[in-house]
Amino acid sequence: MTTTGRQCGDCTLCCKVMAIEELAKPANTWCPHCKPGRGCRIYPSRPAECRTFSCVWLLNELLEEHWKPSRSKLVLTTSDDGLEVRCDPGFPDAWRREPFRNELKEWAISGETLDMTVVVIVGQRMTLLTLEREFDLGIVGPDERIVRELDGTRVVNATVVKASDLAQ
Repeated sequence: MTTTGRQCGDCTLCCKVMAIEELAKPANTWCPHCKPGRGCRIYPSRPAECRTFSCVWLLNELLEEHWKPSRSKLVLTTSDDGLEVRCDPGFPDAWRREPFRNELKEWAISGETLDMTVVVIVGQRMTLLTLEREFDLGIVGPDERIVRELDGTRVVNATVVKASDLAQ
């Protein structure tokens, strides 16, 4: 149980959308130890990555019940830059449905003023949400970074570059 008192219950979506390095499980495939809708068969001995992971819905009591991943088909996680919205690959447009689309847009708007991003991840594709646009960034590899071009705090463009190019 988390500090919010929430529990996963029947939700196992993180076991599908998240990569688990220790198990060599790629993102967007079911973990071989998961029984979808029921839980983990190796829960007492699950990898450290799984032990320390909690989606934003579990941690943030301000998120309403409709954000529970098993209902929304979206797993919210945080990054150094902001919020990541990971879609169940079986429901790639889940983030475009209401009330999710409107709430994500509101978070993107407030995020611009705080230099925080809202990125939607569908399969391997990423989309950066802003006040005025959705930037389809395509597939962003582990050695690549999203670079935002700003006009004040407003994002006017976004591109993907090799991380090694940023160091120069």
